[in-house]
Amino acid sequence: MAEIEDTYAEAFDGLYSRILVTAKDEKRLEKAAQSSTALPLTVLGKSEAGIEKWVSKKDTPDKREGAIIQIWVNYGKNAVEKLEKELAKRIRQGILVIPTTSVFNALDSKEKIDVMDKVGHCGDGYEEVITYLGREVISIPIMMGDFLIERYLGYAKGVMGGNLWFFCKTEEAALKAGDKALEAINQISGVITPFDICSAGSKVETRYPEIGPTTNHPYCPTLRGKIKDSKVPAGIESIPEIVINGISVGAVKEAMKVAIQSVKDLEGIVKISAGNYGGKLGRYKIYLRELV
Repeated sequence: MAEIEDTYAEAFDGLYSRILVTAKDEKRLEKAAQSSTALPLTVLGKSEAGIEKWVSKKDTPDKREGAIIQIWVNYGKNAVEKLEKELAKRIRQGILVIPTTSVFNALDSKEKIDVMDKVGHCGDGYEEVITYLGREVISIPIMMGDFLIERYLGYAKGVMGGNLWFFCKTEEAALKAGDKALEAINQISGVITPFDICSAGSKVETRYPEIGPTTNHPYCPTLRGKIKDSKVPAGIESIPEIVINGISVGAVKEAMKVAIQSVKDLEGIVKISAGNYGGKLGRYKIYLRELV
């Protein structure tokens, strides 16, 4: 059984929107879901996203296969404006351009973003507001028919940055542990893993602030023996990180809990830990041993 280190994951506030994407077939749906959630960029002041779950056609408004995705920005000054811009960017370039797709609101919240200005006007003035399936929807003419998007998309405050580190003997063990953890996390409602298995954890301090966060060098196995401050034990060759965002701290904790339980007895995993920065990053401290 892997050692569970007496430490905590440091998480922080975020702002997210939760939307439902539907398409005519699974191929188009998967492309839209993957495209619109790719490339996590919050460390560079933009957004990150992930697929929360796949939805069967019997549970979607238009009776087509669907996927619920979450799009996140860091919480703070002008966060709503940033979310509006980032949400529109991912919808326009990751969903609207995929044939047969539609977008519906999937968050029951008082706060909503009107997507007319930054998405609706892609119709260049030829867009129209219609009632579709009992919802106020913008119909945007495109070259393969009309792209339909619910006009008001909900947003809310949530928790970003819950995380786990797996100290593994080999790369193969690391990949197996990461996949197993993701499989468990995917059963928890309200959470996403924006990086899936992340191979490159970062740190707050950096020699190159102009490019943003850089490698967490004390935890790089290939630097063991080359640097004085290495924290990689002998025999550890790979340390994957799983990052978790969720609609509440409770959801993030539950996801971390099931992930730990799913991997703690796997061969090749020596220790389970987490990333924290002494309170410099966020106000939530999620202690691993309290989870298990």
